[in-house]
Amino acid sequence: MKCLVQCPAAVLVIDVQQALFSGQTPPESALAVVDRINHLTRAARRSGSTVIFIQHDGESHEGLVPFTPGWELHPELQRGPRDLVIRKTACDAFFQSPLEAELRERQIQTLVLTGYSTEFCVDATLRNACSRSYKVVVAADAHTTHDNPVLPARKVIELHNWAWPNCAATPRVSVLESSQIAFPSGVIA
Repeated sequence: MKCLVQCPAAVLVIDVQQALFSGQTPPESALAVVDRINHLTRAARRSGSTVIFIQHDGESHEGLVPFTPGWELHPELQRGPRDLVIRKTACDAFFQSPLEAELRERQIQTLVLTGYSTEFCVDATLRNACSRSYKVVVAADAHTTHDNPVLPARKVIELHNWAWPNCAATPRVSVLESSQIAFPSGVIA
């Protein structure tokens, strides 16, 4: 069963950057997640929806110093000429960034969340989006993270995929497999 995303909508691709996806231990299902993100962003563009890549400006120990190779978006991400790139400096993509202004200018009310890292940047952005009354849809199989000292990555992902639709938010958060998320057809972006 497909869920039709209400437009105007935006797909947020959070922190899918070289330093976070390369190295000896990539995040859980890294390449499959990138493939699913590409599927969603293609569908969004065809419907006329907005695609926004969120790029974290970080520290040297993270490999996310702006304009260095590790800071760059993952090379397998498919980008369109109208896609936006928004830089951030905190887990929450809304914090001291132009994200909300860009969403309001485009009258976007629905956000489809994807990216890295489930328990930090995706979660912080989701919670702030809910507080700002956006309708949030999470692509359950298009966000990822690394193992941490407490839980393996797959358990972190499972926990958040369970917690998000069960949190007290209005409107409710939807968590769906990427294959279940559909955008209205007929508009070419």
